[in-house]
Amino acid sequence: MVYSDTEAASRDELRTLQDGRLAETVAHAYENVPFYQNALDEAGVSPEDVESIEDISELPFTTKEDFRDNYPDGMFAVPREDIHRIHASSGTTGKPKIVSYTEDDLGVWREVMARSLFAAGVKPEHVVQNAYGYGLFTGGLGFHDGVQELGACVIPVGGGNTARQIDMLQDLESDVLSCTPSYCLYLAEAAEERGIDPRDLPLSTVVIGAEPFTDPMREEIEEALDVTAVDVYGLSEIIGPGVSIECADVQNGLHIWEDHFYPEVVDPNTGEPLPEGEEGELVITSLTKEALPVLRYRTGDMTSLNYEKCDCGRTMVRMGNVTGRADDLLIVRGVNVYPSQIEEVMVDLDAVAPHYRIDLTRDDNLDRMKITVEYHEKIEASPEELKAEIQSRLGEVLDVTPDELEVVEPGAIERTEVGKVKRVYDHR
Repeated sequence: MVYSDTEAASRDELRTLQDGRLAETVAHAYENVPFYQNALDEAGVSPEDVESIEDISELPFTTKEDFRDNYPDGMFAVPREDIHRIHASSGTTGKPKIVSYTEDDLGVWREVMARSLFAAGVKPEHVVQNAYGYGLFTGGLGFHDGVQELGACVIPVGGGNTARQIDMLQDLESDVLSCTPSYCLYLAEAAEERGIDPRDLPLSTVVIGAEPFTDPMREEIEEALDVTAVDVYGLSEIIGPGVSIECADVQNGLHIWEDHFYPEVVDPNTGEPLPEGEEGELVITSLTKEALPVLRYRTGDMTSLNYEKCDCGRTMVRMGNVTGRADDLLIVRGVNVYPSQIEEVMVDLDAVAPHYRIDLTRDDNLDRMKITVEYHEKIEASPEELKAEIQSRLGEVLDVTPDELEVVEPGAIERTEVGKVKRVYDHR
């Protein structure tokens, strides 16, 4: 059962729709965004050259640096009077990326979010507690509008205030919680500290996103809260949450709403397109955006694509769970290290919280890596025994040995109640 018939359209029907929308998007961007006019001219491509999706590889990439170079509104394609809402990225690594929406753009966003929530198993009779932050961050209002579009009840709690979150879950019997995966685990910990078994909370589903996570971490969430944890994906530059989501029926990849967002996977080093099923960097082109058309945006997220029809009946391509970011690669003493490798070890150990932190420093031109890990309050082994086990597990997945491994008591690692948990501190 699908929310929209388009979700189950044939690949030929979908391709015809994409062909026309891509040509319109390129023409719109060229005519109204000086950045794209210059970029297309430099690439030797005119809007008339783009007749179908087959031509997309001729288009130039767009990067986060392009957004920042054109701060605040150089990427906008419509006059200010046609813009009905503005959001922005967090800007933690520089100027925020400013994004804009016409009323039609907001309508598309509401529709793809309603589709996403329905695919996640949310029904009109459900109560959805929205713990994403409201404001410039797209998560809060994106989910809020999608829940209302679907016809369900939304509780706009927003981020943080965990004691109130737990009270609301209990008193209003919320069926669904939307938040980051790390906040799910934080909330479960907070409930236990209040003497509440988190599995007794009325939740049946959590819709989690906004930060990468591994399958073991998802299992930890499902076990801690006795829920189905559904992965949602989105990014401000494209629209916000609602670019893709898992279907709760199968949970084998995230359906990308291809009638609005065209995906590619490319080699992160060369930019060359990769075959179906091969992991690389996700690139997305918006097909229906008015205020902010985006051509071949390099998301930095590492994933793969699967075009087989899903058992749920949806025909739209599925992306794999994001395994990390192309720019998350850490090079320690000349060796590649991905934080996801370390996370897999941590969430696979029952004796670990799982909360960890990676600190990178440089001493006399020599890289040093320290890993700090919290043990679980129900630990049966001693911290020293756990430390030895962690060292052994890390030795199996890493090609470089951490210079220091510290096992600390629960709550010792600094964390925030809201947003994305920072795992890596590079002091070099």
